[in-house]
Amino acid sequence: MTKPTYWYILGGLSLVAGFFALLNPVAATLAAETLAGASFLAIGILQLIFSFREEGWKARTWAIVIAIAFIALGVSLLANPLAGIVSLTILTATMLFVAGLGKLFMARTFDNRQAFWAVLISGLLSLALGLMIMLGMPGTLAITLGLFFAVELISSGAMMIALGRYLASPEGQSEVV
Repeated sequence: MTKPTYWYILGGLSLVAGFFALLNPVAATLAAETLAGASFLAIGILQLIFSFREEGWKARTWAIVIAIAFIALGVSLLANPLAGIVSLTILTATMLFVAGLGKLFMARTFDNRQAFWAVLISGLLSLALGLMIMLGMPGTLAITLGLFFAVELISSGAMMIALGRYLASPEGQSEVV
């Protein structure tokens, strides 16, 4: 198989998964929350194992404390998925709101009109999404993470297919990805 073919396959799988997530955003929300919990747990366990390779007791102590925090977060998310969904949705809404405000302030620093408008519009969209989630709760809890997950899968799938097309083109033949 050629390199572009791999990207086409990965992109197609990502698109299909994204469309399935759109069809059932509640299941996708639960999957996203479970994936986050499992990821934090795995990271915590690995960090705990690797922390014993640290030199000196101070570095080792802080590495163990951080590992325990990751493990606790992972176990908490896996043990109580509904609370995890609530926490992750609130965190997502807050992050979008803060990112939106930051982009609005950042837009003021651009002299370039094109950059100004791109950053301003991105900031307004982030702010609007954060507010929509916050104001829509608790109704948005069951679907927000699933919809974001679906959009990310679809966006990534489209990007992978575009990358495959580029690599299949004459100018992309010399690129290494």
